[in-house]
Amino acid sequence: MTQSLAPDQIAALFTRKDGSFLCARWGRPVAPVIFGLADESLDIFRAAIRAGFAHAGHPVTETDPEMGSNLMLFFMRDWTELPDIPDLDRLTGLPDLPARLAGSAADQYRLFRFDPDGGIRACLCCLRMSGALAEAHPATLAETLVMRSALSFARDITPSAELAALIRAAYDPVLPVAATDPSHALRLAARIAAGS
Repeated sequence: MTQSLAPDQIAALFTRKDGSFLCARWGRPVAPVIFGLADESLDIFRAAIRAGFAHAGHPVTETDPEMGSNLMLFFMRDWTELPDIPDLDRLTGLPDLPARLAGSAADQYRLFRFDPDGGIRACLCCLRMSGALAEAHPATLAETLVMRSALSFARDITPSAELAALIRAAYDPVLPVAATDPSHALRLAARIAAGS
């Protein structure tokens, strides 16, 4: 039997450095696009995205009517390749992002955009594959990316059965697509318990 996360553990996963709480899930079908991968790895990531969101009970589609693609994964050797991404400024709203990442030791960067109801509208993930990620197994990396993009986690996570159960619970239609009150963690814990 899977060990369930306690409400305080759940709350910590969605509490930002400034102390604010946000747990949001996708409010629209996920339309993924992946850049910078060889075909054999591309198939692994596509399959992981479909399997991960199927587990959550959330649809994956070919195209978002407003944005075309709304889950965008960019793989590059180094952050110096970031400026080559078309419309990066418009996608991120952060014109200084390439310089910021080039000056950091980060291997990855994730940015969420939200719809008016608080649900995730888009997620952009950039990964620098020349550092620690160079040795990552594609299937493990794919699973990690899918989990990190499924909910508005405030910290890095490592895939686990407990987190898979949390993601499934957060996509329960009885819960709101987004919550800013930490007491939401109690509802999530209750849904996990009900589904175990």
